[in-house]
Amino acid sequence: MMNIHKENIQTLNKKLSSLFREQFYLRMQASNGKLHKYHLFKKVRYNIARIKTLLTEITKIKGT
Repeated sequence: MMNIHKENIQTLNKKLSSLFREQFYLRMQASNGKLHKYHLFKKVRYNIARIKTLLTEITKIKGT
């Protein structure tokens, strides 16, 4: 993730959706024993949290 602070809400939601999908695929690979890069779990969780926090801040500012 480069600079998510300049993105609009629709773009952030799309990125969030793709991160949830990536997290799901990582879980599936881990359950099948094919995942060798476990550090990606933390990276994806961190990025999901960043986007969710930013979306919360934006909605509080806009008041919707």
